[in-house]
This record gives sequence, structure tokens and C-alpha cells, in this order.
Amino acid sequence: MNIKLSFRWYGENDTIPLQYIKQIPGVGHIVSAVYDVDVGRVWSRESIRKIQSECQKNSLSFSVVESIPVHEDIKLGAEHRDEFIENYCENIRRVSEVGVDCVTYNFMPIFDWTRTQTEHLHSDGSQSLVMYKDELSGLDPLKDDISLPGWDTSYHKDEIRRLIKAYAGIGEAGLWENLEYFLGKVMPVAEACGVKMALHPDDPPYSIFGIPRIVTCEENLDRILKMCPSKSHCLCICTGSLGCVRSNDIVRMIKKYAEQKRIAFMHIRNVKILNEGSFEEVAHPSECGSLDMYEIVNALVEAGYDGYVRPDHGRMIWGESGKPGYGLYDRALGASYIKGLWEACEKSTSGGRS
Repeated sequence: MNIKLSFRWYGENDTIPLQYIKQIPGVGHIVSAVYDVDVGRVWSRESIRKIQSECQKNSLSFSVVESIPVHEDIKLGAEHRDEFIENYCENIRRVSEVGVDCVTYNFMPIFDWTRTQTEHLHSDGSQSLVMYKDELSGLDPLKDDISLPGWDTSYHKDEIRRLIKAYAGIGEAGLWENLEYFLGKVMPVAEACGVKMALHPDDPPYSIFGIPRIVTCEENLDRILKMCPSKSHCLCICTGSLGCVRSNDIVRMIKKYAEQKRIAFMHIRNVKILNEGSFEEVAHPSECGSLDMYEIVNALVEAGYDGYVRPDHGRMIWGESGKPGYGLYDRALGASYIKGLWEACEKSTSGGRS
């Protein structure tokens, strides 16, 4: 079966051991990173090799880094961006030394993702992350002390205010310019190392509190891909991030970019869209949310996609507690569901042959 099924692991501090992950049928690849180094600094080879070693002990491959964070100075085009870009390039070189051939990253200002709740209780007793846009109404991070799920807690409130003002100063135009500059510096290094860089979409794919976001829709993804012709310049398509707004035709986008060989990593999860800007994270099957998971997987299979796939955020079920979105049970169910869909789509495409 042509699927590189992977699972995210947060290192030795993860509550889920690799011994459990390797028991999930079909999972052969680990997605991880070095988490004890400040953003913008070089990762030690010792830390990288430790991840590789732990994976090998459990017959798993450390194949994908998610992520090497992009320093705010790079996104803002600030004075020290070249120093941080060189450190970034060195991290690409170092992870490639242990066999990592895919690096996921994002270009979201200040916050990697935003939700309004991380433990929303559903009628069946499960809990998940949700985004209710009306809960943001009336909040102003320039005046109020706000801390939403997904916000980097290492930033002090004054630092967040400074960054928001700085991004307001450069606007979308400046963010576009700084992304292109970053790509021009990083992609030649990635290509030389045999690494595909998978740009993750903004989550959610719309502006919050006026902070610019540009990795949001098909038009913008087209523009981003045209910035750099390198084969290493690819996308991470997160179905839950792009698919949480109705204007994004997620199946069409997957077909298009998979056929162009510009997808290096797939995050597959389902969401239930409530209204514009509001959604709930749900179980993976199509019937649970607003996305057609069969059509998503079928689009990948028909395009001959051979990159990495992982179940993305899961609910907390069966009494489990842990890092929001990253429990074991529901993601394991998601992995098995994706694997089953993949087998069905492959056999359908090949006329029933396995």
C-alpha cells in the first residue's frame, strides 16, 4: 500500500510513548522536533540524534520535522533576520544528516494557531478544540490581557502588543515580501540537502485582531508556489486548517497541488463548520463533520501522491487526558480510518487489485 503513514510525537516528555505509537497498524514514520531550544537558535546534533535513536529502537523512522519555527524577525524583515535565516538553514542541514527529508513550517505572525476553547465538551462526552468567533467579539489585545489557546506563552503581554503593532506596520504587503526573501535563502539549502519544505496553512486561514495572514486560500497558495521554482518548495495541506472555511474547496486544492507534485505532507482531519469563522474539531470520519474524507483521500491516490500523511488533531475520548488535540486514542482511530480509506481508494483505482 502506497501510504507513508506518520504520527506526531513530542519527544521524551510526550505522555504517549513510542512503544504505543508503533502498535498503530501502518504507522512507520515519526514526526517530531527539538523542543528545548529557543526559536531561531541552532539545534544540537546530540538532540537530533537522540530522537532518531529512540525511533530506531522502536522500529520507527524519524522522517519529518514539525516544525523548525520561523523567528518573528524573519517574518517582520527585522535587523537580525539574516542571522536567524542562517541558523534556520543550519538546522535543515543537521536534520537531513539523520535522514529527515521533510520539514514542515509556517509563516503565521505571532501565533501558530488560535482556538477559543481546548476542552469543549460534546454531547457524546468527548472533548475537542473549537473556534467560536463570537467569543472574540469585543476583545482587543492592545488593551486587554488576552491569552487564547495556541498563543505562545513565552511572550509577555507587552511583547505581544509590540509585535501586533509591528505587523500592522508592515501589513500583508510586507509579510509577502518577507516570505519571498525567506524562500529565496532557504530553498537552495533544502534542495542541496534533499529536503522538501512543506509550508503549513494559517490556522484558521483568516485574520484575527487585524494581524495579517497570507497562507489562506488557493489564490494565495498559487502566488506562494510561483515565488520559488525549487522542487523543495512544497506545501503541507492541512484539511482542517484550510477546510474550516467554506470558500476553500479542499478536494479541488488537493487534486491540483498533488498533480503538480507540490504537496510534501498531508495533515488529515475533519471539522464541523458552524458559520463563517466558527468551527468544531470532530472525529475523522466524513459523517462527523463538513469534509468528505473519502474524496480527500481519493484525490491523493488518483494523483499518485507519495508524500507523508498523518492524522491531525484528535478528540479526547475514553477518559484520556493530555495535550489538547494530541491524545493517543482518537488519533489512532484516525490513522486506521485513513489507512482503510487509502486501501479502498487504491483498489478502486486499480480495478480491485491490491
